[in-house]
Amino acid sequence: MSDIIQLLPDHVANQIAAGEVVQRPASVVKELLENAIDASAKHIHLIIKNAGKTLIQVIDDGTGMSETDARLCFERHATSKIRDAEDLFNLSTKGFRGEAMASIAAIAQIEMKTKKEGQELGTRIFIEGSKITNQETIPTAKGTNTSVKNLFFNIPARRNFLKSDAVETRHIIDDFQRVALVHPDIHFILNHNNSEIFNLPPGNLKQRIVHVFGKKTNERIIPIHEETDVLKLTGFIVKPDFTKKKRGDQFFFVNKRFIKSPYLHHAVNAAFEGLKEKGTHPGYFLYLNVPTNTIDINIHPTKTEVKFDNEKILYEILRAAVKHSLGQYNIVPGIDFTKDKNLETPYGYKDKPITNPKIEVDANFNPFKTENNFNPFQNEKAKSSRPFSGSNPSVRQKNNEGNWESLYHGIESLANVPVVENELHQELFETKEIKLVKDSFQIQNKYILCNLNTGTYLIHQHLAHQRVLYEKFLANITVREASSQQLLFPISISYSKQELEILKTIKDELESTGFLFECLAEEHVIVSGIPTTINESQISIVFEQLIEDFKEDIQENSFSQLDMISKSLAKTLAIKTGTKLSEVEQEVLIQELFECKETQLSPFSKKIYTTITRKKIDHIFNTH
Repeated sequence: MSDIIQLLPDHVANQIAAGEVVQRPASVVKELLENAIDASAKHIHLIIKNAGKTLIQVIDDGTGMSETDARLCFERHATSKIRDAEDLFNLSTKGFRGEAMASIAAIAQIEMKTKKEGQELGTRIFIEGSKITNQETIPTAKGTNTSVKNLFFNIPARRNFLKSDAVETRHIIDDFQRVALVHPDIHFILNHNNSEIFNLPPGNLKQRIVHVFGKKTNERIIPIHEETDVLKLTGFIVKPDFTKKKRGDQFFFVNKRFIKSPYLHHAVNAAFEGLKEKGTHPGYFLYLNVPTNTIDINIHPTKTEVKFDNEKILYEILRAAVKHSLGQYNIVPGIDFTKDKNLETPYGYKDKPITNPKIEVDANFNPFKTENNFNPFQNEKAKSSRPFSGSNPSVRQKNNEGNWESLYHGIESLANVPVVENELHQELFETKEIKLVKDSFQIQNKYILCNLNTGTYLIHQHLAHQRVLYEKFLANITVREASSQQLLFPISISYSKQELEILKTIKDELESTGFLFECLAEEHVIVSGIPTTINESQISIVFEQLIEDFKEDIQENSFSQLDMISKSLAKTLAIKTGTKLSEVEQEVLIQELFECKETQLSPFSKKIYTTITRKKIDHIFNTH
């Protein structure tokens, strides 16, 4: 029998390795940025086109490479960081395995220009599919200029798996931010399709955070610092008042590397216990520095997951440090059980002499005089009809003598005015003629039990309203123009540049739902009109939910994007569990639900109602 095992050709092996290292354009961005940082660059310029599918270019002013190093850096396992296996457990640089550049070269067309300081000429190399097609000596600036073009040009199947430009751009921005946040001393610039998205000048850590996430962040964060033998912790945590329902703005950096650690995240959550609303997540920018021999960063290809030798100790230190910072900046309410607040003397009265209170008595006041209209033995009807014009009875008597009839002047004109009873303002639903519902009952302000022409139903009010709003918003966006209410005073809301980019991409769709914008400036949005279905207090909540939804799952085609906007608006604006509904509101909700195209499932495929038959009731009570 002939042998069947054979060695793979180098170009095939490189393409297979690229599948682990280069998952999307953002992976290339991360590797090139980290290479520039390892080269001690102080200015790094990132240029991308078509979400990195056409071009990813990184220009730095680092140390550069010699002609030999420039050629050798594209070979597999070629690295300047590792000499033996022990070095893997004492790493202080970014890239070290020597796989990144070789993997990128296997699936893209690369042009690199580099020059070391002190040299007159540099080197330019062209590589296509792991093969060097040209190498020449040219005049160029100090540092390295790497251009990665037509990613996955030789693997069409992989290119087809890439998401939309909006999704891939978001991933690139995420990786760019993670690198920029941990190196505030480096000047970073990001351009996408000839438009500048970020220009981050060098500064301190807080300045970098504010530049990335907007000026609003400055007043929302408080510093944290703790130093022990096993851990040095610095950074900032977001105040409990600004926690979000979605996990956003949560950054862990260990030895200047971004990591994901559910275990350490739990420690921060534990420190915030009792200070934030249920179901919300705290934001933080935490920088941990631990001895290099106590951490293994080589357990995952992207190096975002690490393993600590002493996780439990780090957990307790982190939780205690966050609690201490919250208390130090008066975020945690403090109670002193040794003092009685009622017995403390205000500072303004501390040195003033004590004076006896004076009591003034009206000697002429007689409560039993009939002219005072204040006879305690009068019946209740007489007392209630007595006019009240002051706190002093003698003054009241003097003012009313002779002209008491003037108090009732014009009362005859009110006789024919019809009595207006309290009107029922339908804020949640429009009133309409109810033909379908016979009677309904609300249970625990969550479910509606109703008898319809077709039977008895138990309806989840929140999910039912989601379905109603979803179909309304989708129809407004795709079929007809929605009505809008003009705001008397336009509202300005601050956002980070990344959040603004998301709002800009869905601006037209939001205007179709009824929103009107005066401008979407560098760090804020001015809203001049809103849909008639929401009020001013809900604007920021709606936008925040939209942004978070799009960060998690931006769809591929335009209809799916419209569908997502409709779902997000419906989820945010639907009546919540615990909302008490009047009978009319219940009936209108039920009727609107059964007028929808889909009545059984919510926009998120959850069951809206169940039918209650006599057979089910008999089964509950075991009767037949």
